[in-house]
Amino acid sequence: MTSLVNARNVSKHFGSVRAVDNVSFEIEQGKILGLIGPNGAGKTTLLKAVLGLTDCDGDLSVLGFDPFKQRKQLMQNICFIADVAVLPRWIKVSQMLDFVESIHPNFSRARAEELLQQTKVQPGARVKELSKGMVTQLHLSIIMAIDAKLLVLDEPTLGLDILFRKEFYANLLNDYFDEERTILITTHQVEEVENLLTDVMFINDGKILLDSTMDSLSDTYVEVMASGENAQKARGLGPIAEHEMFGKSVMLFEGVSREHLEGLGEIRIPSVADLFVAKIKEARR
Repeated sequence: MTSLVNARNVSKHFGSVRAVDNVSFEIEQGKILGLIGPNGAGKTTLLKAVLGLTDCDGDLSVLGFDPFKQRKQLMQNICFIADVAVLPRWIKVSQMLDFVESIHPNFSRARAEELLQQTKVQPGARVKELSKGMVTQLHLSIIMAIDAKLLVLDEPTLGLDILFRKEFYANLLNDYFDEERTILITTHQVEEVENLLTDVMFINDGKILLDSTMDSLSDTYVEVMASGENAQKARGLGPIAEHEMFGKSVMLFEGVSREHLEGLGEIRIPSVADLFVAKIKEARR
């Protein structure tokens, strides 16, 4: 498997604030990685480093390039959608396509027009006349018409209603993603992307709390819902988190086999959202 992003001991400080604190990780080709963290955790700073928008200490390689010294070459193979799709409000859709076609060697105008025909976005409309959802559709159509190896999405569906969000991710999977491309997503709407991800990374206070494939999560983490004496027995096995639900205790375990929990209550695989909350609380303790 080819690694597209290699980070070793990467740090970024703003005065006394350690936005990214000595992190090391790899992102492999053909993966969809969810980078998840609370506000101020360091997600955006890390993305900016990957995109060559902010310098950092340590070693960072993206698509085989130094993102700070070879950014021009790098950006020919990366696409980026921020939480706010910033497009000039005065420009017409057709003029936007003209502009991208003139500056990006890997852009297919025919493909962009084909994708836009599936929406209500008209070529003669100006950006200021489009709804937020339609601007996002325009942005995504442009992005998906660029033959890039890495797509970086920073809260791409922020502020969109659920219909647009579902359509956005469906289009992303059906019309863009393949084993040659890699997607890096940051989002607070964890439940909506959980089934899309192949890998997940949790970050808090600039440190990586979890870096795992989705497949291995079920081998490492397990939840049990128990009550009474069974809850006491389960608690003795050292859960990393516990909360109450319907009058029962729900405990999350790391590295405890299912055999040890059999017979104590209902056993299930924790959601990414529940696991994220537990790991954040554990780190803060």
